[in-house]
Order: sequence, then C-alpha cells, then structure tokens
Amino acid sequence: MKAFLGFSKETVTTCEENTVHRLSCDLDSVIKVETALYGREDNVTCSEGKSPTEVSITDCSLVGAADVVKKRCNGRKVCELSTEVFGGSVPCRGTAKYLKTTYTCLPAFHRVTCEHSLSYLHCDEGQVIVIYGADYGRRDQITCVYERPASEIQNTACYSPTSKVAEREKQLLSSALLLATAGLLMPSVAVTERAITCDDNISIQRLSCEYGVISVQSALYGRTDRQICSEGRSPQQLANTKCSQEGTADLVKSRCDGKTICEFNPGDIRIIDPCNGIDKYLETNYTCVPAIHFVTCEHSYATLHCEHGQVIFVYGADYGRRDHTTCSYRGPASQTENVYCSNPTRKVVEICNGKNSCTIRASNSVFGDPCAGTFKYLEVAYTCEYL
Repeated sequence: MKAFLGFSKETVTTCEENTVHRLSCDLDSVIKVETALYGREDNVTCSEGKSPTEVSITDCSLVGAADVVKKRCNGRKVCELSTEVFGGSVPCRGTAKYLKTTYTCLPAFHRVTCEHSLSYLHCDEGQVIVIYGADYGRRDQITCVYERPASEIQNTACYSPTSKVAEREKQLLSSALLLATAGLLMPSVAVTERAITCDDNISIQRLSCEYGVISVQSALYGRTDRQICSEGRSPQQLANTKCSQEGTADLVKSRCDGKTICEFNPGDIRIIDPCNGIDKYLETNYTCVPAIHFVTCEHSYATLHCEHGQVIFVYGADYGRRDHTTCSYRGPASQTENVYCSNPTRKVVEICNGKNSCTIRASNSVFGDPCAGTFKYLEVAYTCEYL
C-alpha cells in the first residue's frame, strides 16, 4: 500500500552562496514556507572542503531570513532564489554558511492572468477566499507570450510580490476550502496511456503526466502489424510482423520512469536493427502513478522522507539538465544552454530505497559530471510505502 497525499514538510539546503535555491510543489498545491535559516547550526552540513575554523561556529543565523523567503516564495508553485535576496546582510563572517528552508505544499488554486486581463477568483457557496501569495511581473519567456515581440518578454527577473490581492479579499481561512481543494490532487484511477512514434529519425516520442509521474509498463521497438506507421511504405517494408528489439522496455524505463515529461527519438533507444529492411516504430504503454516529484539544484541537498512506519521507494532519478529554465536564477546563459545533458542514475535508489528518510547532495562528486560547464540539477520521484 502506498501513501501519497498529505502535508509533509520538505527541506532544501543549499551550500554555496549565490547558488540557486529551489522550492517547488507539484499538482494543485503551492509553497508555504515554515522556516528558513541563512547561517550555520551544525558543523556537519555543507562541510565538504571546508576547514575546521569555517564550520566551528554553529549558532550563526541571519535575523529575518524566514520573512524574506516567505515574501518571495509563499503562494508559488516554483520559487528560485539565492542569498542575494538578503541584500548583502552576512551573519558571522568567516564562517561557511548555507541556506536551509523547510516548507509544505498546500492545496490551492494557482492562477495566471496576463496583463490587461481580469482575474476572477471564486469559491463554492459557504466557502471564502484566502490568498497564499501573489506576484505581478514576469519570471519566464513562455507565459503570456502569444504574438508579443521578443523585446517584451526578455526580462525574466521582473516580478514583485504584492499584497494587493489579499487586501482586496480580506477574509478568514475556511477549513472547508482546504478540505475541498485536497480532493483535486489526484485522479482515483490510473489509466494506461499509449504512445506510438514512427522511426524516421526526426519524430519525437513524448510521454507526459499531468498528475503523478510516468511508469512505463511495456515498450516495443520493431513491428507487430502491417497497419501502424504504414503510410507511404511498400508491402516488403511491412512484411515482418514478428520484429522486436529485446530490452526496449528497460531502455525506455531508464529514460522516463519517475518523470512528469519524457521526450526522445526512437533512435535513442535503438541498439540493433531487429529486422533489416522492415520499417519500424516505437510503441510505449505507460501509466501516471502518484509520486512525490521534486528538483534539487546543483550544490544543494535533496531530502527524501516518509511518515513513521513507511519507507522510500524511488521510481526514478536524473542528474543533469533538460530545459533552460529550471535552476537558472540569475545564472549566465552559457550554464543553461545544454539541455541534452540528462543522465539517469541509480545512486538515489541505492542510497535511499527502504529507508524512512535520507539526504543526498546534488553534486558531481556523487553523480559524476554528465556535461562540464553546465549548471545541473537532480530530479527525483518517489513514493512512501508501508512496511
């Protein structure tokens, strides 16, 4: 039996100053920061490569750090920041500091409204609105961009937390609202999805889950009938319907299990030609299973944990980079250009499976360096299972 829903706390610890610190929530939920520490509270955390004097002071913290992080992150699905947000305030100079944030993901409706449009917030009868957080500005180059010139979407460091929405909707928190939205988190039945991609070296197979993460059930590279991907093919190219490459499912699982989106070309999983002269295709069957899915930026720690009596089961993990936006806060473009740097890893499985909680650092020293010069991140999906 697997447990998934709940309001468990997540912890992110980032070791290097001015490196990306990333908080994120999946599904219909948003960030609520519980605590944040910028300084040092023990001599073990983020101690790698530090001298004894740099980790000796363990009662070092910046006053008001939690308020700053709350202001920037509460109410968002994803929040990236660095120690720059503290405006140059530095506690205990000479001590190696880190930023540690504990937060929960609260069920909520998350809305984006483009400039010059109206945002309509409403609840069912007997419920009232409570605002977790609101921002006005721009944080990426893909939202509200239809037919807009490039010059209007270039600045992605333009956003300002605002209390205007909360002031307009001055209401008390209704427990009914919290309970009602919790029911939106996951569909009750796992449906098997099917993706078929013709092998033409340019087509891309895309698996995706709106809720939960991908769990590949089966995959075939070859041909099992004369109809699929037959357009424009000769009878000879469709003749062999008992053609399949061994181990295809394992290859697709290693690329896609545990991800919310997985894109690749059939040629990426081709080892041999299972039937020379026959036109082939890739057919994948998968389900979207409930899981805890999170991303930890390079130089930060990933903390996986379950409730008492449960243990971790890792669906999948990748270390590298698959897009330009994740863990990119104020970093140079050269460090986020390579988006084909994604290396499936079993390290997280080996370290965390079967434990109630575990902590692992997203770093080259643990996972190797799949792309030198690129700022990477660790992507993990796991569930908690009862013993």
